[in-house]
Amino acid sequence: MNSEWFECKVRFDKTLETGLIKKVTETYMVDALSFTEAERRFIEEMTPYISGEFIVTDIKRARLSEVVEAVDAAADRWFKAKVAYITLDEKSGAEKRTNHMIFVQATDFRDALKNLDNSMQGTLGDWVIVSITETAVMDVFRYKKLDQKAES
Repeated sequence: MNSEWFECKVRFDKTLETGLIKKVTETYMVDALSFTEAERRFIEEMTPYISGEFIVTDIKRARLSEVVEAVDAAADRWFKAKVAYITLDEKSGAEKRTNHMIFVQATDFRDALKNLDNSMQGTLGDWVIVSITETAVMDVFRYKKLDQKAES
């Protein structure tokens, strides 16, 4: 069974740099098999980072084909890239485009474009970037097998 990506939102009290406490809602992506697993894993991942109470306010399926993580440790933003794969219909000779969403980690727009281009190198078919937009996603939690958790 293939895993899917879920967009999860959490609401909690965050202490700002000024010392003030403010209620914030942050968005994260979780790799899971179901909504139930996504919620369980998300709570498990967030618990060490949030002191006090928090509530998961929303979980929805995200239509992502791929997630491209940056090599640069300073890359702290996530971009959603819409990429169209181009094929030709043999019968009609018409060009057909199939859109895929790819999540790209980067420091800025230029870096996102570069990381996307690098990840697409070696793709056998033709493709074109339709759009790249910055998201509000704070982090991405990939699926870890039980033996991987012990190592990290």
